[in-house]
This record gives sequence, structure tokens and C-alpha cells, in this order.
Amino acid sequence: MKTKILEKLTQIEKDQNIEILFAVESGSRAWGFESPDSDYDIRFVYKHKKDWYLSLWEQKDTIQFMTEDDLDGSGWEFRKALKLLAKSNASFLGWLLSPIVYRANGAFLKEIKTLAENNFNPVSGFYHYHSMSKGFEETLDTDKMTLKSFFYAIRTALCANWIYKKESIPPVLFTELYAIIDEKFHSAINDLIDLKSREIEKSNEPVDAVLIQLVRDIVKENNSIKDNLINKKSNPEEFNTFFLNEIK
Repeated sequence: MKTKILEKLTQIEKDQNIEILFAVESGSRAWGFESPDSDYDIRFVYKHKKDWYLSLWEQKDTIQFMTEDDLDGSGWEFRKALKLLAKSNASFLGWLLSPIVYRANGAFLKEIKTLAENNFNPVSGFYHYHSMSKGFEETLDTDKMTLKSFFYAIRTALCANWIYKKESIPPVLFTELYAIIDEKFHSAINDLIDLKSREIEKSNEPVDAVLIQLVRDIVKENNSIKDNLINKKSNPEEFNTFFLNEIK
């Protein structure tokens, strides 16, 4: 599948006359708990030739594609991506730290990761994940709960908790979040990951009540400390300098 993905990215570069700066996997495959029928969620950042940035008018700043063999692609133009990064956009931070990298300009990826870490706003990241986890929590232990929704609930709750406890961007690979929960839960969650790897996305296999309570406890803790986070603003000049250096 990786060969098909690389071929598709090369085709897009040629057809759109762009340069892809990095391309990664996002979603459940990057998180490490995909199902057999999970799509490949390819995410990438690209830039145009220098003259494109001199236009007076706003231009299209996204590229999307869907293929018959489950390749779901979405790309953001470099300037758009930087503006979102300046706001600590959680989706884009997930792209940057994805453990599955299909293609990358190594120097660019290293520099933009440093930019992201230096300008990360804990408040922005926390509230993104906390609001999502509260929504998923409502499905727990109901007929609407699936293995997929449970993992979305626990992952978003842990990401918010990580930001509170570590004051840093949460890791993308789900098992790296284990560092902030008691070791007694690890084995049960691993078993559930193994089960999900053999079941379809919408499987409603039962989840241990202990794990459901764990999620509720984490969400409760997050709710109790939500007003204690430090609101850190990004440095616009750092982003502008990075942008100008890249398009030159």
C-alpha cells in the first residue's frame, strides 16, 4: 500500500505543480489501534512556486482526494498550515508528530516541529481534546458505543490529561499515553487493541466496566482542572520568518 501512496503523492505534485513538504498517516493507523477496514488517512503539507504567493487574490489552499482502494487524502497549503499551527491546531499537531511518515523534507520537518513545540498553547490543545472526550463519553456503556467510539473517548481524554500534566503536545501513538495512567490498566487496554485489530470499525464488542470507569474518571479530573492551564500565545515573528525562509 505504501507504494500506491507514494505514487499518488508524486502524481499530485505533477498535476498540481506543487512540492509536498511532508506526508504522513493520520487517524487510527497512526494512533496504533486500526481495524482491518480502516481507511488510510493520508495528510500532507505542500507549497507552490514563489510567484503563487505574490497574488493579490485568495486562492485555493487545500487538496483532497479519495481513491477506490481506501486512500483518503487531504493536504493543506504551507501558509494555511502555518496559520493553523500558530493557533496550536490539534489536528495539524497530530500530523507533525505522526509515527508513520510517507515522505518528508527532513530539515523542514525538524524545524517545523521545533516551531510547534516552542509555541504550543496548552489551553488550546486541552480544550480541543476535552470537548471531544466529553462528547464520546456520552456513548459509553450505551447501545451507541462501539470499539471505535470507546478508543476515541479514551484517547481524547488522555490527550487532554497529558497536556495538563506534561504541559506539552501529546504523543500521537496511543500506547505512549500509558505513561500517565496506572500500569494495572495497560494489559486490559492492550487486549482491547488486539481485539479491535481483528474486528470491523463499528464492532460493538463489550468493553470491561473498569476501562469505562477509567475514562469517566479521567474526564472528571480534566473537568476539575480545566481552568488551571497556562494560556501561552505564539510568537508571530517566528512563524513569519519560517514562512519567508521556506518560500525563498
